[in-house]
Amino acid sequence: MSLVIGTQEWADAAMQELNSSQIYKEAAKNWEGDMYVIIEPDATFKHRIIGYFDLWHGDCRSASVVKDESEKSPQYTISGSYPIMKQLLEKKLDPVKAMITGKLKVKGNMGQIMRMPRAALEFTNCVSKVDAVFPE
Repeated sequence: MSLVIGTQEWADAAMQELNSSQIYKEAAKNWEGDMYVIIEPDATFKHRIIGYFDLWHGDCRSASVVKDESEKSPQYTISGSYPIMKQLLEKKLDPVKAMITGKLKVKGNMGQIMRMPRAALEFTNCVSKVDAVFPE
């Protein structure tokens, strides 16, 4: 049964995928920083989903869905419209290229992200492994 993106069950499953991936652990072994991943609504998708991930040296220490950005103060915020995020989860769009071309908006130390492009790619690969659907 598919989980619904934007639920705590989905966040827990994403954390489990991250923590069980040796490829992610290696790619993100020097990564330090928590982040919001925000799916912005558009004309066809009315939900705003804010996922919070506490990432540290290849481990996801916690993952949750928050209602309001003011709940936490992560080092990074990565946001994109529903169509862009859907393309990422379907592996039809490279996350690093999406950041460089402005399809994804990034707040935080872009230099650190650019030094570890494999960490961004493997994060996306892990999250996309979760059997999940967008809410109606």
